[in-house]
Amino acid sequence: MIANILKKFFLFSIFIVLVLINNTESAYAYIGPGAGFAFVSSFFILLITFFLALLTFLFWPIRFLVKTFRRKRPLHTKYDVKRVVIVGLDGMDPELASQYMKEGKLPNLSKLSKSGTFQKLQTTLPAISPVAWSTFMTGVDPSRHNIFDFLNRNLKTYLLELSSTKIEKSSRSISIGNYSIPIGKPIVKLLRKGRPFWNILDEYGIFSSIIRVPMTFPPEKLNGTLLSGMCVPDLRGTQGTFTFYTSNNSGSNEKKTGGVHIPVNIEDHKIRTYIPGPEKNSLKQGEEMRIPLEITLNGNTEAEAEAEAEVKVSKNKFRLKPGLYSPWIKLTFKAGPGIKIRGICLFFIKQIHPYFEMYMSPINIDPEKPSLPISYPLSYSIYLSKLQGSYATLGLAEDTWALNERAINEDVFLQQVYKYHHEREEMFFNALDKTRRGLCTCVFDTTDRIQHMFMRFITKDHPANAIGVDQKKYRGTIEDLY
Repeated sequence: MIANILKKFFLFSIFIVLVLINNTESAYAYIGPGAGFAFVSSFFILLITFFLALLTFLFWPIRFLVKTFRRKRPLHTKYDVKRVVIVGLDGMDPELASQYMKEGKLPNLSKLSKSGTFQKLQTTLPAISPVAWSTFMTGVDPSRHNIFDFLNRNLKTYLLELSSTKIEKSSRSISIGNYSIPIGKPIVKLLRKGRPFWNILDEYGIFSSIIRVPMTFPPEKLNGTLLSGMCVPDLRGTQGTFTFYTSNNSGSNEKKTGGVHIPVNIEDHKIRTYIPGPEKNSLKQGEEMRIPLEITLNGNTEAEAEAEAEVKVSKNKFRLKPGLYSPWIKLTFKAGPGIKIRGICLFFIKQIHPYFEMYMSPINIDPEKPSLPISYPLSYSIYLSKLQGSYATLGLAEDTWALNERAINEDVFLQQVYKYHHEREEMFFNALDKTRRGLCTCVFDTTDRIQHMFMRFITKDHPANAIGVDQKKYRGTIEDLY
């Protein structure tokens, strides 16, 4: 009987694979800082998925027994802990929190502090996010978890590299026409050492839901779900590269500290330019993939109230008014014959007259079709995108560099920050609803990003205040945040 079931399962699976092969459109890629692409074709992805499903089915009884004996307590033992919820607010200042609580401005935190505990915690040395959050999850200091900063220096070249992740392309490749196609998987390795405490919970059979805790990329296996946070790269393999389009010829297309500035020309109310993407799998070094971008301005560009543009990305069109963000726009880059790399981004037109100026956010990995493993299981990021639509996946999504370089102003930055905050709130409340037992943890970056960029407005004689921004307007931004 079991043989017949296995035979039917095998034949049905072969049929499904053949059907899917005929509808294959794209491939997954791994993207990293300077690593280019390494890909597995859609055929092999489907074939591997089929055999993994078959092996999982065959070995499930053995895996169940092994997992049962490895647990610290019997599988059906009633848990002592029903649910523990941890909400992380990156960079939150206990001095400011205490001040606002005394002034009666934070009633909810005041209530929590009276019914529970409100104490300052000793921080790490150095006191920066990647170090502190690595200690939070592992319970050890930097000498043991190996994270001392955002960056390390390569001991061979003395060049800077990410401290959290090692991403290297495959050492083997084949040449097809003008393309150099890597063979095999690249190295995508988490350099943070130590065991996160949710792995210990895993040994006791306790479920964990982990959302955007820093230093969790690439995601590690656990009994639960995990969406990676800080250090997830953008589609170009950087920690966030924005693009700025302008018809002001005094600009240049050289790469700035945090972004690329592309000059454009307006001809018959049209702008024809491009979206810069990841590095090509080309025999020539330094070539990038590009997507055509066409912007049509309305006839009366001088009347700001009537100003509007039609933006065409490949075959997709949408309308956009100055001063408003676009929704998440899906981008598809062709990396080679039959290979597509997918991302998402936001557009924001600053002005149309007298110069055209448009900001494009860093291209985030598309959570619906991720080119890198950004969640565990892989399907979790896809599930969230089906549930709430596209969302920011970049580790440092809030574009502080664009504000530093005045590609956007303070109001536009705040719009972006709170948009991402609301996306994470939705994820958190969904996880909270689904996690009735076990651990539910979510980290919000809003406190950190806003304080970094707006602390100058409550700091007397801060040198950054010399740029002519209205001091009074933004003096209460941090208080409003709290």
